[in-house]
Formats: sequence, C-alpha cells, structure tokens
Amino acid sequence: MHDGRTRRVESIEPEPAQPFLERHRASITLLRGPAAGTEFLLQGRRTIIGRSPGAGIRIDDASVSSEHAALELDGEGFGIRDLASTNHVFVNGAEVLSSPLKHGDRIRLGECELQYVVEEREPDARAWSLEDDA
Repeated sequence: MHDGRTRRVESIEPEPAQPFLERHRASITLLRGPAAGTEFLLQGRRTIIGRSPGAGIRIDDASVSSEHAALELDGEGFGIRDLASTNHVFVNGAEVLSSPLKHGDRIRLGECELQYVVEEREPDARAWSLEDDA
C-alpha cells in the first residue's frame, strides 16, 4: 500500500521452518545481470533481494528496486513476495505479488533473471564415540 500511512508491524509467526533446511539445500543463481553466475545460498527465514547495501542478495542494477523482493521460508520451502517494487516480480514469465517457488523456477526482477535451485541433502550420519577401557 502506498498511502503514506502504512507502517511495518512485526507478525507473530511459528518457530522457523528449519526442518526444510535440514533436508534441503536451497539457493538462488543469478543468470542474467551484474555478476551473472553468482550463487547465493539461502539459510534464513527471510532474505531481501535488492540494490540496498543491507539486502541479503544485493543486485547492483538500476532496474532492481532497493528492496525489490523477499524470499520467505515456510514448512514447505521458499516463496517470493514483491515488496512494492517499481518493475515487479515475475516467476516463469507471470507477474506475481507472492508465489511459492519450486526447483528450477525462473525469477525476473527488472532486467535481471535468477533461478531457484533446491537439492535434497543426505541426512547427517549418526556417530558415536566409544572409549577404550584398556
């Protein structure tokens, strides 16, 4: 909303969706734009994409807003939300305000194109330490 009276309110949310990150490795790869080929590993519940120096994924391109979009984690995986950007957010060619993401989705922010990649992780092997009584 752009009425000048909008304020940010912290929402009450359940605990982080860490089980997803324990079972999966999620990343964003910049396909087109400055620093094309760069991969950004997603590790937190919310990552801002934009030109701002404080953005978790910083894209230094004039077609990208300071805080263009947010990648948000829930129990099923990551989704993307448009943060009232000038040039909008497109997933697989369709304009979205908010959308869940699946492996291989192409995201366009301004003139930049990114790809969402999810890989399953091998479960951590359990290890025990036995002490010798000798």
